[in-house]
Amino acid sequence: MVHLEITSLIETAINFLKKLIETPSLSREETGTLELFKAFFAERNIEFQTIKNNIWAKNLHFDDKKPSILLNSHHDTVKPNVSYSRDPFKAEIIDGKLFGLGSNDAGGPLVSLLATFLFFYEKENLKFNLVFAASAEEEISGKDGIEILIPHLPKIDLAIVGEPTLMDMAVAEKGLMVLDCTAKGIAGHAARNEGKNAIYEALEDINWFQNFEFPKVSAALGPVKMSVTVINAGTQHNVVPDECHFVVDVRATDAYTLEETLEIIEQNVKCEVKPRSIRLNPSGISEDHPIVKRGISLGMKPYGSPTLSDQALMPFTSIKIGPGDSARSHTADEYIFVAEIEKGIAGYIGLLDNLEI
Repeated sequence: MVHLEITSLIETAINFLKKLIETPSLSREETGTLELFKAFFAERNIEFQTIKNNIWAKNLHFDDKKPSILLNSHHDTVKPNVSYSRDPFKAEIIDGKLFGLGSNDAGGPLVSLLATFLFFYEKENLKFNLVFAASAEEEISGKDGIEILIPHLPKIDLAIVGEPTLMDMAVAEKGLMVLDCTAKGIAGHAARNEGKNAIYEALEDINWFQNFEFPKVSAALGPVKMSVTVINAGTQHNVVPDECHFVVDVRATDAYTLEETLEIIEQNVKCEVKPRSIRLNPSGISEDHPIVKRGISLGMKPYGSPTLSDQALMPFTSIKIGPGDSARSHTADEYIFVAEIEKGIAGYIGLLDNLEI
């Protein structure tokens, strides 16, 4: 009976993913796929709520006294890669591969989580509540995606974030902080050895960014990584520049908060440092957490992820896991294996079955 139920859920998931692929849903333009989700839930008499282009639903026997697990992935996509050789909005299964924009990132994980939600939806006496959420604007870390949705959700104790990880467990994820830095000097004529060259002032700090090693190193993610990626100074060849502007890409780890990372940087450089935001936080989950232990028992490998997801905006414990391969994300002729979706649904159900958190 359970086997037949999962088989039906797999078929439902794949058919729905085809519809998602064939409905353009670029970031901030997800209204079409939002309507698909609304119709999907309405056809099954599942109550749902929306805000902007985000949609969520709770299991039938939701109980405020129980802990709640969020099943989340995103339904927006990047723009099609210019190298596509096929229609990115045509869903086709060829040799076991389901092709189409967003099939791998993150359509496969999204519909696998949806099928998992359906599997548990009507079950009584669960040890936890389930909340399914399909969020918008993940690909641009937009403010009208998971960030605007979270305050409207019930209290969440654990989130499973669906991204392509080959069904291994990303137990930590790097955060991102972009810094706009300004080194100050004094303008002067280059021929007369006047002024104070802001470029030379910047070089001292750039050298620090290149060589500094943060004392604490994350077990899953390794060291904090800082890269100077843009530099701009000067107006003409014979004027010593009085300002030098440069940009630093900081990939933070769960060894430090973004605030702690920024404080260490400010204590060590002379230039003016302005973070564009401190929203995109690193995350980590203990390997002693019940869901990690369950995953390991199912053969899922824990690892640290260098890529951002909506985890960065979640103020609660989370883990990133899903079918598909991150290496296929944002590539031309994107695809996911149908067998990966089957494995994803079975894997998610295995993680949650009788889980105690």
